[in-house]
Amino acid sequence: MHHGYDSFHPLDPADAPAPRYGCAALSDLLPTLAAGLGVPGHRATLPLEPADRVCVFLVDGLGWELIRRHPDWAPFLNSLTAAGTPITSGFPSTTATSLASVGTGLPPGQHGLAGYTVAIPGRGQLMNQLRWQPPVDPHGWQPYPTVFEQAQNAGVATAQVSSPLFAATPLTQVALSGGTFLGRTTGEERMDRAAAWLAEHDRALVYTYLSELDAAGHRFGVDSDEWRLTLSTVDRLARRLAEQLPPRSALYITADHGMIDVTPENRIDFDEDWELSAGVALLGGEGRARHVYAHPGAAGDVYAVWSEVLGEQMWVATREQAIAAGWFGPNVDERVYHRIGDVVAAARDDIAIIASRNEPGESQMIGLHGSMTPVEQLVPLLEVRG
Repeated sequence: MHHGYDSFHPLDPADAPAPRYGCAALSDLLPTLAAGLGVPGHRATLPLEPADRVCVFLVDGLGWELIRRHPDWAPFLNSLTAAGTPITSGFPSTTATSLASVGTGLPPGQHGLAGYTVAIPGRGQLMNQLRWQPPVDPHGWQPYPTVFEQAQNAGVATAQVSSPLFAATPLTQVALSGGTFLGRTTGEERMDRAAAWLAEHDRALVYTYLSELDAAGHRFGVDSDEWRLTLSTVDRLARRLAEQLPPRSALYITADHGMIDVTPENRIDFDEDWELSAGVALLGGEGRARHVYAHPGAAGDVYAVWSEVLGEQMWVATREQAIAAGWFGPNVDERVYHRIGDVVAAARDDIAIIASRNEPGESQMIGLHGSMTPVEQLVPLLEVRG
């Protein structure tokens, strides 16, 4: 991987562009909106003007740089970027982590959904936090109330408009519950119902969500016609919602992460690599943001090898270094500490650590995300006032 020991300069985890928790991250959005709605216990950390009726529209996979790259395919969204701004999604930049950051208003180190898959401490087993497999007690895993619950308790009419499939999932319970869940199948139905909810209530907070763009990116890549066509659909839906906003309302369009295409030759297969897999008990996370759990006593060796093999292309950190660098937020709760890998590796270059045998589906994906590079980490915060 590298040319002679003298020229080897591993990336310093402290230099990674850590998410801007507390001032410009996804976890700051709902607390800021709640403060504007007068919900106790919240303060505004984003510079947003309060509104009586607020809608958050989260488009899975809609990275800031991806919008800016496609003015012809997303004219409406691009028109909003002039006044809008990017914020950081959080680390890792992945759906389960980001949705929990949105809903709880907390960084991953506190809400604890610290990756796509993480170890269940003491069980020697990985848990997929998107699918909630194997099942663990949701409220033991994520004990904090959601901002939606707090808003509802403060008299704000609160709702989530999403796929009926998500109505009762554990991820919805721990990240996006509180108020009324309104299951709607199509994007058009969701936009119309979200706008109607705002109009029906004097003080309102509504969240709505679309997954199709992320799915197209994983399957076809963000440099595909399929992805661009899906982006144009998203653009049309965002405009549809914006045009229906009632008076005294604000719409915020955001995302959980961006995405980057990684070519087959830039993928390293952990399952076929005796060097990277030596001493590793569990490989968690995903291709561009790995939690590496070592066998007892092997953490130092695993860190040394990962650092030597990958340290010029990925930020390779020990658990302590990643926490100290603020990757997971200013604080990491005790219950979350051992969910984080003994080694955490975040891609800077266009590479991925796949696992062809253990993660056959994920290993086939063209578009990937999870790390802290701008294309993955920066998400839009676009505002429309009614």
